[in-house]
Amino acid sequence: MNKYRIEKDSLGEMQVPVTALYGAQTARAVENFPISGIQLPQPLLRALGLIKKHAALTNQELGLLSHEAAEAISKAAAEIIADQLADQFPVDIFQTGSGTSSNMNINEVIANRAAGILGQPIGSKVIHPNDQVNLGQSSNDVFPSAIHIACAEQLHKGLLPRLEQLLQQLAEHSEKFHDVLKIGRTHLQDATPVTLGQVFSGYARQVELAHERLAVSSSGLYELALGGTAVGTGINTHPKFAAKTVAAIARETCLPFREATNHFEAQGSKDALLTTSSSLKNCAVSLFKIANDIRFLASGPRCGIGELILPAVQPGSSIMPGKINPVMAEALIQVCAQVVGNDATVSLCGLSGNFELNVMMPVMAYNILQSIELLDKGIAAFTEKGLAGLEADEQRCTELLERSLALVTALVPEIGYDRSSELAKRAHQTGRTLRELALEEGLSAERLDQLLDPASMTRPLA
Repeated sequence: MNKYRIEKDSLGEMQVPVTALYGAQTARAVENFPISGIQLPQPLLRALGLIKKHAALTNQELGLLSHEAAEAISKAAAEIIADQLADQFPVDIFQTGSGTSSNMNINEVIANRAAGILGQPIGSKVIHPNDQVNLGQSSNDVFPSAIHIACAEQLHKGLLPRLEQLLQQLAEHSEKFHDVLKIGRTHLQDATPVTLGQVFSGYARQVELAHERLAVSSSGLYELALGGTAVGTGINTHPKFAAKTVAAIARETCLPFREATNHFEAQGSKDALLTTSSSLKNCAVSLFKIANDIRFLASGPRCGIGELILPAVQPGSSIMPGKINPVMAEALIQVCAQVVGNDATVSLCGLSGNFELNVMMPVMAYNILQSIELLDKGIAAFTEKGLAGLEADEQRCTELLERSLALVTALVPEIGYDRSSELAKRAHQTGRTLRELALEEGLSAERLDQLLDPASMTRPLA
């Protein structure tokens, strides 16, 4: 039984699996790029489907495509949008830098599926992948538009709401730990006191700012290159095509997409993606700091800092019974490391805006979408299993606070920096307390009660 059919493209004949909806150009790309086994992420396929669906309906409205063809194309594209044809997109991410192979992959799949909807056989080209599915388009404007759509959707459906949940959890901890006094630390050394609530308020603000930066920086994603076709001039497309198609995509996604102000910028550069990736990296750096702090503050439980108590989510060691490790924090910081690396790749990709086209778009898309997904899922896991059950060991916080020599800072306004420094040195050398030595210096017990009160040190002077 023959498992292949023969199809043709401009370079000649190709064998195509008989049941495949794709055609010769896809088969050729599969043969040319057996590199990673990584295929286009589903959000990017969905975005390509959205473009093809609304392009067909716009072309019908403009009188360039028959009602029958447009209806069949839009129905086939809707199946891709609904993730029903995922096995039909075998082209590797590491392919032609414009994404042409993947654009033709989706054109061929839609053409053959549309033919089936019309009761015609696969390969009949009753719906043509170039002349009808790709009508008024080029890979050079379709693929960058799809990247923008996919990234914007994933940010607004996933990562931005996830950051809001994390912010809420941190704010709740800040309130819960409002009165828990602890020693502050700078340069990994003892510093003046803070409350655990103040520490968590700082974490909450970091997340709030990360959310704001992402929301602002990603606004550039709303400009779509659609309408520029090959080099930005709009050759072979109707002058109303882009505006109408982009408006329809905006309505379906409920996001404010618009036609690019300048198509030469939109296709020759990828600055909006670079800005978004940079904000993702910044977000990862903030999250790394928060997760790392929490795991250090929870170190112990007896021989570390031990000011926080992490929820026990799994046994920590295959050899040491009873050990519990900060696994949720460790998972998140690994996510953050990957996102930082992804941004480096995206930056290098951005350098390849050669003349009228960037030619590293598929790998750029893959890395940004991976960063968004990893942060989304990493934050979800950390929030649910690492933060939700987090508790303070107030006894340990008090114990460490009372042992710290940094409290001497509060004596400076009273006895001066030099005398305070000498007092701290003597306390450290002799093992005696600051209070004992300060009493010997002539300070009264009542005044020391005021000066060495840790709670007063966490508030600004009146």
